[in-house]
Amino acid sequence: MHENDIAREIVGAAYKVHTALGPGLLESVYEAALAHELQGS
Repeated sequence: MHENDIAREIVGAAYKVHTALGPGLLESVYEAALAHELQGS
C-alpha cells in the first residue's frame, strides 16, 4: 500500500469518527474510536 493510500485511509477514518461523535470529548475517546475504525478498514 502506498503512503498516500495509507494517509487517505487515516484521514477518512478520522473524519468518520469526528462526524459520528462530534466535538468536545476526551482525546482517549477519539483515539479508541479511531483505532476501532482503522481495524475495520
